[in-house]
Amino acid sequence: MNASAPLLVPGLEALSADYSAVLCDVWGVLHNGVAAFEHAHKALRAFREETGGVVVLITNAPRPAPPVREQLAQLGVPDEAYDDIVTSGDVTRELLAQNAGSKVFHIGPGRDLTVYEGTGVALGTEGEAEIICCTGLFDDEQETPDDYRDQLQALAARGLPMICANPDIVVERGEQLIWCAGALARLYEDLGGTVMIVGKPHAPIYAAALARAVKASGKDIDKGKVLAIGDGLPTDIRGAVSQDIDVLFITGGIHASDFGPTDAPDEQIIRRRLAEEGLTARAAVPRLVW
Repeated sequence: MNASAPLLVPGLEALSADYSAVLCDVWGVLHNGVAAFEHAHKALRAFREETGGVVVLITNAPRPAPPVREQLAQLGVPDEAYDDIVTSGDVTRELLAQNAGSKVFHIGPGRDLTVYEGTGVALGTEGEAEIICCTGLFDDEQETPDDYRDQLQALAARGLPMICANPDIVVERGEQLIWCAGALARLYEDLGGTVMIVGKPHAPIYAAALARAVKASGKDIDKGKVLAIGDGLPTDIRGAVSQDIDVLFITGGIHASDFGPTDAPDEQIIRRRLAEEGLTARAAVPRLVW
């Protein structure tokens, strides 16, 4: 559905009657990596309780769903806000399982190692590797992608494919911008390497999320009755548009500085940016509220 007039709406309630399911981004919409946004998880809970709709969280987190669920609880997002979670890590595990028996060189923090459990691959050294799996930077608060240039150049020269478990380039952690796996994957491609990406904006994670929505609902859901909520133009918005899913664009997330005052964005600037990106949105709101 094309953008409504006006594009900016008061909140999710204004759209809720038109949808049976919501696919909601996590980082930047429900929390900032440090604390949950109470107004956001209350909006999702209201959608579930007042309309009977289902909510599936869809995130480029490179870990499987259970650790992400634990993280959400620790940050203050209650279970009542959603029905299920699909992560880029979940879809990455499926791809790793297709390469069972291979030696994998892991690039990323130790907290992401759960992605390999039960997949049949074996972690190996850089020299042993047959595949690279990148979940992020080893130290994402101190390092930059350029710190990896020489290493990635050598790996690309060997023709090793890279699985990118998180297509995001950067995310906000509190007030700090943090580099993600997508930044290393982009550099690897620039150096001539081959990259396989499964998270947003690519189709596999949406197929998984829609299947979870149907399971939670207990009945088929027409794609025209699904609303995607997100703040990232190259991931959340482009991914939903590519799958013909309507979008509620959260303008106060990662692109907040592009649209004027965070809580009073300029609608014409939003429309122009969407057009420049070749994207559309059903509606926009600075922050997810009911």
